[in-house]
Amino acid sequence: MTALIRAELQKLFTTRIWWAMLIVMLLLVGLNLFFIIAFAGDTPQNGAAPGLPGLEDPSWLQMALSVGSSGTIFTMILGIIMMTSEYRYQTITGTFLTTPRRGRVIAAKLGAGVLVGLLFAVVALVVVGVVAVTAVLIAGGEVSFTESRVPQIAIGVVASLALYAMFGIGLGALIRNQIAALIGGIVWAYVIESIFAAIPALQGVGKWLPGGGTQALMSIDIDTGLGESQLLPAWGGALLLVGYAVLFAVVANLTTTKRDIT
Repeated sequence: MTALIRAELQKLFTTRIWWAMLIVMLLLVGLNLFFIIAFAGDTPQNGAAPGLPGLEDPSWLQMALSVGSSGTIFTMILGIIMMTSEYRYQTITGTFLTTPRRGRVIAAKLGAGVLVGLLFAVVALVVVGVVAVTAVLIAGGEVSFTESRVPQIAIGVVASLALYAMFGIGLGALIRNQIAALIGGIVWAYVIESIFAAIPALQGVGKWLPGGGTQALMSIDIDTGLGESQLLPAWGGALLLVGYAVLFAVVANLTTTKRDIT
């Protein structure tokens, strides 16, 4: 299995898509971080939604670190591409001829996806951490990496990016058509889950979706769309995301072994 995972990583890292995705992810993360720095300490007016905490407020650092989770869409896309590219360019034939047990191939892709997700998460956390800590210190605040849920949020970002890569691979193995899988994944992440998070009557269901699991992993003390009481516990969010990834992978494995690869 180690050799198969290494082969899957080599397939990805010999292309330009991974570092292009990494750069775009950092641009999006940086843009989000810029806005929460620029509007830190804003006071709500006329009954508006709660403003952002000030830079010296410990909860601001929680929010800043949680920005790293916005990279989940990119690890999901990479996971989809890692699986569907094989079908798009018909390299899946050689892959299955080399490893006839198709379940091992999917398992190796899942393992490789987790490692790629971990890489993206570490890069995102380092960049966000350096910028956020610098902003807090300039504002005269204090930084503690052992309080205010900072370790939990960091773990949540790492787990989210890794698990969304698994989710993407499972989705790609199930759908197989690259364009359809990408559109489906992006629409789900940006449209459907946003609807469930925005409508109070649907938030009880939204906590059981992948986005709800991601929020539960970090459980920061600020308003993130779903009320804190609506979220699963952090361990529940992790299990939920693993469950989605495994479910897609199992279903994809069962259907892949019974379908023609052409």
